[in-house]
Amino acid sequence: MARPRARDELLQRFSDRYSAAGSDAAREVEREVIGANVGANGFTTLAQADTLIGVLGLSRTSRLLDVGSGRGWPGLYLAANTGCHAVLSDLPAAAVRNASRRVQRRRLSRRVAVVRASATHLPFAAATFDAICHADTL
Repeated sequence: MARPRARDELLQRFSDRYSAAGSDAAREVEREVIGANVGANGFTTLAQADTLIGVLGLSRTSRLLDVGSGRGWPGLYLAANTGCHAVLSDLPAAAVRNASRRVQRRRLSRRVAVVRASATHLPFAAATFDAICHADTL
């Protein structure tokens, strides 16, 4: 476990990363690597996200938890493309704010919630979710 000061510094670095505005160059790299502009902060491709749909067995009745969701990729994509209910969770406040804005812009607030929580202390009861993903999470 990281020392409290080291942990705080890491959290601040992640928060700064999520607070930074995307550049045209970053969007171009995202289109080339991931296959679209999805607001990713990682490397999960569209094809990999599509594979997750089948592997996780997602459908309209599924409840998905996306741990370490950052700006919401791929949880938002999975919810939009399957109709599942999803909870996006991450610790940096800037990531949670960005994900919340994306949920509102995509009009998914009836099916997608955003929670600020550490993956080591999730505020959910056992068996709350049918599937869990954690793409690009350390």
